[in-house]
Amino acid sequence: MADTWLPSLITATPQEGFELAITLSRRGVKYTQPDMDTLKQLRPEYANSADGLTAASQVIAINFQTVSAANNYWRG
Repeated sequence: MADTWLPSLITATPQEGFELAITLSRRGVKYTQPDMDTLKQLRPEYANSADGLTAASQVIAINFQTVSAANNYWRG
């Protein structure tokens, strides 16, 4: 995945920042496991796991924290 898809962490609103955090999280999974067949095969396992869903939420939260800081918490 050599394409440039992330020119900036700056977003206009917190909502856009949260959506960027989700995108960052999903892209991280794709970089870690680039084989789509394997990803699809593993998805039912973590999609039905409370621990897996909690871990995914934590990754999104960490990415949102990073985006929020980059945007000076949308305060100015």
